[in-house]
Amino acid sequence: MVQILFHEEFSLDRVMKKVFKWTLYVITFLVVFSILQVVILKFVPVYYTPLMVSNNLNQLFTKGSAECEHKWVPLDKISKNLPRAVVASEDNLFIDHSGFDFKQIEKARDEADKGKRLRGASTISQQTAKNVFLWQGRSFIRKGLEAYYTVLIELIWGKERIMEVYLNSIEMGENIYGAEAVAQQHFKTSASKLTASQCALIAATLPNPKKFNSAKPSPYIQKRKAKILNLMGKIGPVDF
Repeated sequence: MVQILFHEEFSLDRVMKKVFKWTLYVITFLVVFSILQVVILKFVPVYYTPLMVSNNLNQLFTKGSAECEHKWVPLDKISKNLPRAVVASEDNLFIDHSGFDFKQIEKARDEADKGKRLRGASTISQQTAKNVFLWQGRSFIRKGLEAYYTVLIELIWGKERIMEVYLNSIEMGENIYGAEAVAQQHFKTSASKLTASQCALIAATLPNPKKFNSAKPSPYIQKRKAKILNLMGKIGPVDF
């Protein structure tokens, strides 16, 4: 009886050690893989993202076909008005923060506790991390990975590259991703020639680009555009 118990305890101990060892291997692999992802995409254009995949799959299941308007262009081929517009609209402290705007996070939490409508407090860095590396939806696991990737891109990419990827990958209209695609589809021009007014319109639709259309702005979007233009004048050029 004593021998059996000793053998069972010894076997369980070996199993636990193996589980721990393989868990450590898996975690190490995932960390190394994620760092390699970020390092590679510091230099390679991001042509297709999980956000595009998710939307295309949804279209295939609901409509039987999928569309995706997207063309990568370097940051120096995008109007300088667009970074100013998205910073004014989405993330006033983009240049200064380390990836997270803790004041906005706290403010959003307080508003939620008071029963007010839930609103996002994600920075441009967080949105970029989510769109490029992760799936859509809300869960503690995804938010945790979003925070992890946000730290990585802040450390490895820097602000200029984050902005370049953001402006090329974010959804800016129905089946439209990035500055060049929205410039061509909505304004019949190139990203480099977008005016301040057009950039403000694009930024005004970003909270819900499927609902709002920068080519056919509603009175609500026109009001948002005016506010964004005003903020753009206050913050001045966005320098990296």
